[in-house]
Amino acid sequence: MEAEERLRFHQDNSGPLMKKLNTWFHKQIDQHLVEPNSGLGQAIGYMLKHWEALTLFLREPGVPLDNNICEQALKKVVLHRKNALFYKTEHGAMVGDLFMSLIHTCNLSGTNPFDYLTALLEHASELSESPDKWMPWNYKSALIEPDNPEA
Repeated sequence: MEAEERLRFHQDNSGPLMKKLNTWFHKQIDQHLVEPNSGLGQAIGYMLKHWEALTLFLREPGVPLDNNICEQALKKVVLHRKNALFYKTEHGAMVGDLFMSLIHTCNLSGTNPFDYLTALLEHASELSESPDKWMPWNYKSALIEPDNPEA
């Protein structure tokens, strides 16, 4: 669906449910049906505190329903931080950071990191002449250019 069409769909289908949920939250807190310090009370308080951001998908076209991309990026950072404990030198850590960044960029652009890094090594001279042609999202076109004898 286009962004505007998806917005209307969410407004028609999710809007009433979100309104009921908000009403239920307020009823639980206002009528003291849930203790505010309990786990459920704290969760309801958190949801109400962030209600505007949570319901942004009902007001703005193109807003994603989740933040999975951010979550995945953070998981990679945490894993890299854990692995970085074993670097022996600052230079080694810098190289590790560089590779982590390249691999994550490849994943985001739908490129196989191993194939990409292999291509960079095999075409190092062409890479140094025009690095802009060798980004993860466009390196395949550099591989098939007529001046590339291996294509």
